[in-house]
Amino acid sequence: MDLDRPNRSDGGAPTNARILLVDDHEVVREGLKFLFANARPNWEVCGEAANSEDAIKQAQELKPDVVVLDISMPGTSGLTATQKMRKLGMVCPVLIFTTHDSERLGAEVKAVGAQGFVTKSQAFRDLVRAIDILLAGGTFYGSAVPGEAQEEKQNPGGMTFRLALGFA
Repeated sequence: MDLDRPNRSDGGAPTNARILLVDDHEVVREGLKFLFANARPNWEVCGEAANSEDAIKQAQELKPDVVVLDISMPGTSGLTATQKMRKLGMVCPVLIFTTHDSERLGAEVKAVGAQGFVTKSQAFRDLVRAIDILLAGGTFYGSAVPGEAQEEKQNPGGMTFRLALGFA
């Protein structure tokens, strides 16, 4: 995260954030930009990529605060791209954005070094909140069951806890 940009005084997510969007579908990227412009006008989409190779290159050059990365793209998957980013020493949070949902997805996302995932079916409800959580140093691992979002945060003692929120 760029230390020159103002952060919230309460220690939460910064009011300004630079986001790299990676999805092979232009309509998805445009929809996310519209969502961000309305939900968080101070966020900036600093770059866009349609494949993992361009995503890695742009992440190195642009140094975004968060990368929102599609898992299924032509060529290299978002999971493999995340592993490559970590091997190259990039530490910016990565949020996997996917149509896929499975019981083992959370473990796979954690294993490659991403800080969370949001399914596209839950994006309207969860995506902005997930990015806020990542910007504040937490993790977000999607909905465990329909209608229930989960977030994990590190507390100062280094322990991870999970908060499940139910929505009616």
